[in-house]
Amino acid sequence: MKTIMGAPNAVRGGSHSGNVPASALARNGLLDGLSSDYVPNSLLHNAFHLANQTDLPLNRSIAMVSANIAEMVGLPDRGELAPGKRADIVQVKMVESLPIVRKVWTKGNQVV
Repeated sequence: MKTIMGAPNAVRGGSHSGNVPASALARNGLLDGLSSDYVPNSLLHNAFHLANQTDLPLNRSIAMVSANIAEMVGLPDRGELAPGKRADIVQVKMVESLPIVRKVWTKGNQVV
């Protein structure tokens, strides 16, 4: 069983309905993935936020919005940079602690 929480929860610092904060689960190694249906940009923001606010290494927090989720939903060809994978990449620049997307590649081709 995997644990998925909403990325807005962690960015906000807690649940809007009083449930456990995503960051608390991450700190205790109990969070496997992050999702968002109403604030999609919170996924990238949260990956960096968790790494800055907890002892979670950046590669593990990035995996929570990429490789871990891809595996959970049955998309084995994406989510990490490895031979045989799609090579989807997002380059960011940090501006006042926020990741700003600068370039995007999909299937190894730059699209933005």
